[in-house]
Amino acid sequence: MAESTITLRLFGALHALRRERGLPTVLKVDVPESGITGIELAESLELPVEQIEGLFCNHTVRPLRWMLRPGDHVAFVPLGTPGPHRFFLGLYGAGRGSDVNSTNGTS
Repeated sequence: MAESTITLRLFGALHALRRERGLPTVLKVDVPESGITGIELAESLELPVEQIEGLFCNHTVRPLRWMLRPGDHVAFVPLGTPGPHRFFLGLYGAGRGSDVNSTNGTS
């Protein structure tokens, strides 16, 4: 049977927000086989999209509109990551959506 979930981890202010709500900060989320964007995932979990700068999907920084698929390991990165780290991790480019490409099914 194919996996139908992603594993999501939250950091920083997003971690604190979930804890304040009494909710887990590491969770398995059911997603459709066709996938779901990071924005759709954040909205479904009632996370403040405007406070998310990018996401890691399978150890690679991606923009929020990246299509997430079952089996992916995802982490949302909140705004507020210090300047040099934003460039080193690739968040600057991800926040601008520069790495969205047709290999992921998005444009």
